[in-house]
Amino acid sequence: MMIIIGIGAGLGAVCRYGITVLGKMFWPGKPMATLLINVLGSLLAGLLVGLPTLSAFRLFLLPGFCGGFTTFSTFMTDAFILIKNRQWSMAIFYYVGTVIAGMVAVVVGMVISNIIFDGNR
Repeated sequence: MMIIIGIGAGLGAVCRYGITVLGKMFWPGKPMATLLINVLGSLLAGLLVGLPTLSAFRLFLLPGFCGGFTTFSTFMTDAFILIKNRQWSMAIFYYVGTVIAGMVAVVVGMVISNIIFDGNR
């Protein structure tokens, strides 16, 4: 099982890096790519709630892919840099927006998961 999680984490990290590179092109100097990554990861985590708990696919995706894809440390570093640079409104938007959008994404994912997996029972 550890190998499955490790492969998922590696793929998640590669995807995160790719989105980060694109984010620097589209939003230079702004941490929008990290916000997008964390919200997408939250949505995926919510979707995975409907999968059987110990399935290999869930292990590959949730602690594996989502764990390698999302990034709390980058989120906190980006927020700190915005504060350090006195970009107050962007810092507040980024910090609060990431938390709220992440929570909404998890709920949306869970609702979709319930529709998909409860409809098949």
